[in-house]
Amino acid sequence: MADFTKVKVSDLEKFVTECFEKSGMSNEDSKITTDVLIESDKRGIASHGVARLKRYTDGIKNGIMIPDADYEIIKETPNTLVITGNDGLGQPVSYKTMKLVIEKAKKNNIGFATVRNSNHYGIAGYYSMMALQENLLGISTTNSFPLVVPTFGKDALLGTNPISVAAPTSKERPFVVDMATSTVPRGKLEVYDRRGKPIPEAWATDSKGHPTTDPGLVLKNVKEKLGGGLLPVGGVVEETGGHKGYGMAMIVEIFTGILSGGAFGPNVYGIPNTPANVCHFFGAINIEAFISLDEFTKSMDSIIRALLDSKKAEGQDRIYIHGEKEFILADQQQEYVKLFNRVIENIKEVGESLGVEANF
Repeated sequence: MADFTKVKVSDLEKFVTECFEKSGMSNEDSKITTDVLIESDKRGIASHGVARLKRYTDGIKNGIMIPDADYEIIKETPNTLVITGNDGLGQPVSYKTMKLVIEKAKKNNIGFATVRNSNHYGIAGYYSMMALQENLLGISTTNSFPLVVPTFGKDALLGTNPISVAAPTSKERPFVVDMATSTVPRGKLEVYDRRGKPIPEAWATDSKGHPTTDPGLVLKNVKEKLGGGLLPVGGVVEETGGHKGYGMAMIVEIFTGILSGGAFGPNVYGIPNTPANVCHFFGAINIEAFISLDEFTKSMDSIIRALLDSKKAEGQDRIYIHGEKEFILADQQQEYVKLFNRVIENIKEVGESLGVEANF
């Protein structure tokens, strides 16, 4: 028996939107948040899809996330914004901020914004890809719950701190990097834990800083601050480049928490049962300020084709471009999306608690 089921996207959208509305969110914000979650599932990023519904509704129920919060502009220049999300959900403030950033870039060639006092915002790539609709370069990054140990360290002090950059093309699929600066994001451990699968030793450490294959142990240790956590990109030692992933995580902290005047490092989710104060950074760049859009997109096509058509390693039949696998899967899941049966059970339980019927 398969451990997943295909669910009609329109039914899922209706259900999740109603759950958020029943939790006190506006119809607009509910639709935005729902779209971010389902787009994640369409692209095969199950760790950040509707499986997160309970996390958000529980956050609202516990008073940690404010369902009807509205963003506020703290500081603004022709090219920049500093925004507070006022402890609302991360998706609505991020979507609206990226819209503002895009408008600044269209008018003044570049737009950048920091957001503080926010929450988990879903997949970073959702916001960078918004810029593609206007043929702009898009940037999106966020700090997060401290899950990552520094190189040679034992305690988790930095977030998985994802980075996403999206670049338009002419004939090829857009280039979209959407990556954690840790070996994997927390959600990947949650997926393995839900399925009872061991994780590779290169992913995380136990309370003493030694590699472990038990995802549940890592999640428990980090939650209770017992030591250990995820490893930065490159792993546990300098010889494999662990210090580079560590540095990338620090760069994200600088651009999000520190530049916004918000929380950073161990201060994100620093006090249990209080607002998380997650911080984000968004950017959009008008390509025409540098070279013509036609020249840029043709050059993007050229380098992508050079990579795709290059000689393959022994035993390999193709090379992929960042974002390509996700675009292929999303094209296949426009009407129906695959969800793990356990996720379906969990979100139905959320619906029952809120009086929302699931027609799937």
